[in-house]
Amino acid sequence: MTASDRLSCDYLIIGSGLAGLSAALKASRHGSVIVVTKTEADECNTRYAQGGIACVIAEGDTFEAHVQDTLVAGAGLCHEDVVRAIVAAGPERIRDLQEWGVRFTRRGELESDLRREEAEDFDLGREGGHSQRRILHSGDITGREVVRVLLDRCRNTPNITILENHLAVDLISTRHIEWQGENCCLGAYVMDTTSRKIKTLLSRFTFLATGGAGKVYLYTSNPDVACGDGVAMAYRAAAEIRNMEFFQFHPTCLWHPEAKSFLISEAVRGEGAVLKIRRGGDYVEFMDKYHKLGSLAPRDIVARAIDNELKRTGQDCAYLDIRHHPEEFLRKRFPNIFAACLQYGVNMARDLIPVVPAAHYCCGGVRTDINGATTVKRLYAIGEVGCTGLHGANRLASNSLLEAIVTGHNAVVHSLNLTDPPSIAAETIPDWRTGKAVDSDEQIVISHNWDEIRRFMWDYVGIVRTNKRLERAKNRIRVIRQEIEKYYWDFIVTPDLIELRNLASVAEMIVDSASARRESRGLHFNADYPMAEPGTQGKDTCLRRPTKMEIWYE
Repeated sequence: MTASDRLSCDYLIIGSGLAGLSAALKASRHGSVIVVTKTEADECNTRYAQGGIACVIAEGDTFEAHVQDTLVAGAGLCHEDVVRAIVAAGPERIRDLQEWGVRFTRRGELESDLRREEAEDFDLGREGGHSQRRILHSGDITGREVVRVLLDRCRNTPNITILENHLAVDLISTRHIEWQGENCCLGAYVMDTTSRKIKTLLSRFTFLATGGAGKVYLYTSNPDVACGDGVAMAYRAAAEIRNMEFFQFHPTCLWHPEAKSFLISEAVRGEGAVLKIRRGGDYVEFMDKYHKLGSLAPRDIVARAIDNELKRTGQDCAYLDIRHHPEEFLRKRFPNIFAACLQYGVNMARDLIPVVPAAHYCCGGVRTDINGATTVKRLYAIGEVGCTGLHGANRLASNSLLEAIVTGHNAVVHSLNLTDPPSIAAETIPDWRTGKAVDSDEQIVISHNWDEIRRFMWDYVGIVRTNKRLERAKNRIRVIRQEIEKYYWDFIVTPDLIELRNLASVAEMIVDSASARRESRGLHFNADYPMAEPGTQGKDTCLRRPTKMEIWYE
């Protein structure tokens, strides 16, 4: 290996969304930072977050109201101490974003008769499950704006190096060497996807900020990079994993053969859009019979309601109706969504918007505390890849970006209080070894397994599950995982193989966690078990892989 293939830093951050970039900016004040991102740095889950960031800043709103909304949505699995701490930290972290240059839409910018400089207060949106308007947004491209500003800031910070087109293969831990102390992360093996070389990146602290795992399902709002890499790598490093059965399906993705699951933000319903289903030659509302909040019900309820209506009627999609707003307002409030719909022949001001549910957000992940600290020393998981206990069994809309920036900040602060890392000579840490592996001429195996996993996860482990479906899924994933592991060790690894291995691992975690939960709660709906009584406290499902799979409740 050359010197460029073996790098060292104080902070290795894998992922370039809000959690990763904000942590990089904070960490750069205390040491050298390397940010690893598998494609271009702006291709991440954050970029596709349209709605905004939930934060209590309006007069009349309270931390307690936000806490209670989160607890209700979380269906008895939220960790209340975590919820309170993250909600309370919101305003200060929003100030961080503003200081870095993020600009949120203000009231008056949406009113044609007011000049922009007259706008003083934030234009706060409201989304499903929220009792107040508290969603800060930048038009309807909040995530894109946040990533643009933070990425530009990172590129101009001397202490930060960004490695684009670099894919993390596995974490390096004390398990790779002869070490009798506690399990500790030492960095990661990372592939340069252009040259296919695997580099050794050593670090004092490693932050997983890899986002979600939506690509484990056939239909998803997530970008192609969302393969669950961070959860899979942490699992292989023997970190504890929590609540993987709780996968949120966004109820309203644009239904169109060419749209590739374009997300219609929950903010559209927040502005009064109602869900309808076709009945004869008319379109009728249906959410009132499922929840008292109607179309503003929490996402899990809305997604199941749409799924039920589509199965009951045999229709392909439901519809969003926001035609009560004038076109001028819709163009200003939702410029990106309006333009995208128009591209596919739908004018939001005159037409109903066809929508279907799609896999959107993983509420489970690597078990962490509020600081993002995992059960592996010096390994942090921040943002969607981690599971702090904020979301419980169902994430409240726009709490994800709030959690990302709070845990990113907390992780850096927490790292400053750790003692020095174990005294392990860098030369004792091995570089990546190819061994006797050879190039493969059987790429069809990878593409076939990729497609099969996503299809049976959608059919058997989707919005509605049964014991029989879960059993079928477990049988299939067991066989596929064995095939992949043999393939992985026999052939030289490629980016596709690395992602497939991670995807299969995450699929198995979801299946095992779902099978272990003998109730329906929040996002996990098993038709063989009744829904948990409202107000009852549930137990977390945990996975660990020291030498074998273990599942337990706590």
